[in-house]
Amino acid sequence: MVFRSLIKVAIAAGEAVTKAFHKAVKAEIQASQQAAARQASNAQSSGSSTNEKEATKANARLGISLQESMQILDVKPPLDVEEVQRRYDHLFSVNDKTKGGSFYLQSKVYRAKERIDLEVEQLQNEQEEKPRKAENEK
Repeated sequence: MVFRSLIKVAIAAGEAVTKAFHKAVKAEIQASQQAAARQASNAQSSGSSTNEKEATKANARLGISLQESMQILDVKPPLDVEEVQRRYDHLFSVNDKTKGGSFYLQSKVYRAKERIDLEVEQLQNEQEEKPRKAENEK
């Protein structure tokens, strides 16, 4: 009888901790997105350059800046896609919940990689458009 009560208390405590953790992660993501949205609106009203506006929009959409992403994955410019992937794979697997890691940290690693991938894609698009612009000007 006492054993059953202890199990019920342990289960209830586990559920409470899980709910609190979920709520904290959700609040952190929302706060990051709001901060990024504020930064985006400030940048748009200050008359920033086109690249800065695009970066600010990406920060607002993903809720993380390029600089923060590079710090999380511990990469430096110029961005090497293979190094980013290698760092991402390592950090993502280390923070796997089944290995005693943290879902929150794992999600930050995922968002960091997502933001860096977007930046790399934008840089590639700019490099592809430069020759086209040069040909059109001729």
